[in-house]
Order: sequence, then C-alpha cells, then structure tokens
Amino acid sequence: MIFYFTATGNSLYAARYLEEELISIPQVIDREKLEFEGDRIGVVCPVYGHEVPSMVKEFLKKARFKTEYFYMVLTYGNRHGGAAELAEKLCRECGIQPAYINVLMMVDNWLPSFDMEEQVKIDKKVEEHLKGIKEDIDSRRRGISPVTEEDRAAHQGFLAAQAGLPEDAWQHLIKINEDCVGCGICVQVCPSGSIHLEEGKAVHVPGKCQTCLACVHSCPQKVIGLTIPEKNPNARYRNPHVALKDIIEANCRK
Repeated sequence: MIFYFTATGNSLYAARYLEEELISIPQVIDREKLEFEGDRIGVVCPVYGHEVPSMVKEFLKKARFKTEYFYMVLTYGNRHGGAAELAEKLCRECGIQPAYINVLMMVDNWLPSFDMEEQVKIDKKVEEHLKGIKEDIDSRRRGISPVTEEDRAAHQGFLAAQAGLPEDAWQHLIKINEDCVGCGICVQVCPSGSIHLEEGKAVHVPGKCQTCLACVHSCPQKVIGLTIPEKNPNARYRNPHVALKDIIEANCRK
C-alpha cells in the first residue's frame, strides 16, 4: 500500500505507478485509529521548502506502521535541498525506521518562482526515474538518496530567509478576487478544508492551509491567485495523466 498527498497530481501519478493500493492522506488523517500493516508500505508526497507538507508530518506522527519495508518517494521540481535526509530524520523522530527514501524530479508548480508554460516543456525524464525507483522498491533495495553539502546549504539558506518572515506568512498566500462565480471546485480540491463558500463566493480561511496551491491551479476561472507576484499568472498546471475528479476524490474533506 502507498499513502499519498497531492495538489496538482504529480505525487498521485507517481503513487499509481508504484503500487496498486492507494490511500489519500487527507482522507484518513482525521481517523481516530491510524494503524496499518503490509508487506511494504510507502508514502509519496511533494516537498515544500525541502520538507514534506505539514499534513504529511502530522500523519507520520500519528500513524503506526507494521511492515518490514517502509519507503518514501519525495517529488520536487527544481532543488530538493536534502529532502531525503530531512525525511529520514522526521521518520526516526516518529519512531519509523525507513528502509528506502528517494527523490523524484517533476514539474515544479510553485507559481512565485516558475512559469508553468516553461516547466511543462522541460524533459525531466520522469518515467525513466520512476521505473528505476519501482525496480528499487520491488527488489527491496535499502538506502537513502545521497545529499550533498550544497543541498544542505540550500536548505539552511531557505530557513534563514524564512526567519525574517512572520510565523504564519504562508497562511496568507491565497487571494480570491471578486470575479469568483462560486463553482466550489476550490473547496473540493483543498486537502485541509481551508476554503468554503459564503454567499456564493469562495472564502479562504488561514490556519491549516498547506500552501499546496491546489485551489489556485484548479480554479477554472483563474480568479484564485497569490498575494505575492507570480511568474505567469495566466499559466496553471495539472499532471496530464491525472483528472480533476481524481484530485477532488483525493482531497475533498466534505
């Protein structure tokens, strides 16, 4: 079995490639009992600021896994910043002994830094790397993806930059303009239930937002944006192998 967290479908696509039994983390995170047993158990998710999303951290802290082979696959778009090493540290803090952690470069959907029209043109050899990862997992290979001093320095630089921001800065990243037609798609794709409709308009409530940008990328009217500049406000992304209904089924908390 494999647990996944996805915003625009990248990690869901990877999860489908790796296993047959898929479980969405947003769909189980509120369960009272989180105990799972399997021959092998995996987690696939994106990294934000080189670390797994806060909901995935919460899940790993709450859940209990009975398996001989626990693995993680971390999707990223530009620089992973030592994500595998950081995930290994998190696992051990949660009482999990990871057998295998690898990183997978895919389209980077972080709108402040990347133009989606340009990102989708880059051949990141996703299928080739996924095939190698699956072969590793199927053969029960053990090991953590190598991390360089440059990776560690990138993460420390990120942390230093974050130190100058208010603690809840990323909770206020989403902006919904007055042209919202109240279709409710943003409500359905939000993994943290941070958006609701009020008098026919979408309202974002800070506090539990994962800053995954699922709402921004999925809005058919492109009326959801950011409070900071974007590289290309007209370009949005969803993994071409994943349908909108798949994102909704994975993330809708209603």
